[in-house]
Amino acid sequence: MFLYSKEFIFGLQLNPKMNTEELIKQAFDPYFNVPLEAWQSFTDLGEVIATTKDQIIKNPDTTEKYLSFILKGSGGILFWNNANFVCIDLCYEGEFFGDYMSFLNQRPTPLEVITFEPSELFRISKTNFDKLSSNTEFGDKICRFASEGLFIHKQKQQIDILSKTATERYIELQAEQPTIIQRTPQKYIASYLGITPQSLSRIRNECALKH
Repeated sequence: MFLYSKEFIFGLQLNPKMNTEELIKQAFDPYFNVPLEAWQSFTDLGEVIATTKDQIIKNPDTTEKYLSFILKGSGGILFWNNANFVCIDLCYEGEFFGDYMSFLNQRPTPLEVITFEPSELFRISKTNFDKLSSNTEFGDKICRFASEGLFIHKQKQQIDILSKTATERYIELQAEQPTIIQRTPQKYIASYLGITPQSLSRIRNECALKH
């Protein structure tokens, strides 16, 4: 889930030697810089969990209980239709992760949230997210930034699908995540691009020949 704020992209390489509040501060600093102590108050409302590869964080037709932020690792959001899936988002370090619509309205959706590799997630419950947004000006700013960024991201994603070829979108993905092929199963990348795995292989070969 590449989170956009105006012309900026939210999704970066985080320093693994930092603690949780330092990692989150690093990700947010380009957009609004606040003291580390403020982020400590934020992280006190959540928790860090470790996941395994292919761990389902949220099952289809259930309600999202947490909004997560990827400290380390990657994952995706899948829409299931009978036995077939469509990958509607790919998520990496420094990005929000989860079924945001379900999280906001606390209702079930058909989406599945899954990690692609062993990951570390910071997550905050809906109750604490609401507490954060209502109790402090700083907390409200975080919540508004998250909501606006996620909305902008989805709008840009839809525009890209309609205006760019699969090859153009793949090149952009690779530029944003140079190790995407090593970290993300190709069936999910292909589905995200709206093509078959065979077409993805062809695009990869064509791009390799140009370089």
